[in-house]
Amino acid sequence: MVNPPAVPEKDGGQPDGVRPEEGRAEDGAAAPRAARSPKAAGSGRTFAAVISGLAALVLGATVVSVPVPYVVESPGPAYNTLGQTGGKDVISISGHPSYPASGSLDLTTVYVNGGPNSDVGLIDLARSWFDHSQGILPQRVVYPPGTTRQQVSDENASLMQDSEQTSVAAALGALGIQYDQQLNVASIADGSPSSGKLKVGDKLVSVGGQKATSLAVVQQTLAAGKGAPVEVVVDRGGAPATATVTPAQNQGRWILGVGIRYTYRFPFDVQIELDRVGGPSAGMMFALGIIDKLTPGDLTGGKNIAGTGTIDPDGSVGAIGGIDQKLVGARAAGATLFLAPAANCNEVVGHIPDGLAVVKVSTLREARSAVEAYAQGRAPASLPQCTAG
Repeated sequence: MVNPPAVPEKDGGQPDGVRPEEGRAEDGAAAPRAARSPKAAGSGRTFAAVISGLAALVLGATVVSVPVPYVVESPGPAYNTLGQTGGKDVISISGHPSYPASGSLDLTTVYVNGGPNSDVGLIDLARSWFDHSQGILPQRVVYPPGTTRQQVSDENASLMQDSEQTSVAAALGALGIQYDQQLNVASIADGSPSSGKLKVGDKLVSVGGQKATSLAVVQQTLAAGKGAPVEVVVDRGGAPATATVTPAQNQGRWILGVGIRYTYRFPFDVQIELDRVGGPSAGMMFALGIIDKLTPGDLTGGKNIAGTGTIDPDGSVGAIGGIDQKLVGARAAGATLFLAPAANCNEVVGHIPDGLAVVKVSTLREARSAVEAYAQGRAPASLPQCTAG
């Protein structure tokens, strides 16, 4: 949590442009000060004080309503991936046997006020500072300068769509159901070793002679080459193209300098319906919900379980933002167990609401095992816990 900005104090004295009312003679000429009665003088002082007070209030109201460069995160609603929203199943499956499921596997959300979507004033900031369920962050940490409302909306929608597809891939992989996936070049960074050699939209076929079946395979191939040039074969508009790329090193890894986006072809249809929720952090809970619906019985044992975390096709669970608020939102929705990404553990310690147990997970397999253990009556304390450090 970040301290709200200090508000500078104003200099004392009357606001500019407000003066005590002068007494006036009936003909409009200024009356001599000595001729003013005590009552008249008192009335003038009273009027001046009233005007000064009103001006100060207006000035104060203006100051506190001026937007400040911070965002406020607060607990949002929880959505049961096994339930319905707007009269429709959150997860629906066709073309493959599916099963009803009881209990709850809630994904958790966070409201974000401030930035391109709304303004945060000093009063909002002060109120949030004293509310421990809310978090305050500098706006620049959440939104790069110049970000527009439309860009935020488009990015959240895109991340949510990717998360939904990846959660299907992770769930099917966990159940041993085969599907096809393709790695596509989604972006090329400035100064990238792939600039002028690869193009956005290229489909990776092979890297260094290895079939590009996953990002992990590509990274392993580049690591084995230790920076040596590699031959990259792509499908470009239906035709093969080949380029030789010399990887660059970034944070201890060899990279091609491109953004990768997965596309999939699944053997049956899985639809996820959840309006007005964006971002990638629901991936793990979607994957658990899909697994529950594709397998007989109740994964949860009828219990109320919540969680958060991004998901990769291989089932890796990644860190998310706003976990303090998600813990509060989960408990408010009735959850008694929360699945937290291991990478967020430092933020979890010391922020767990009463009545909620937290288990840390790094993979979809661990998350599923934790849910099954809890459903069978195992104590959460016997499962992996978050610790400080």
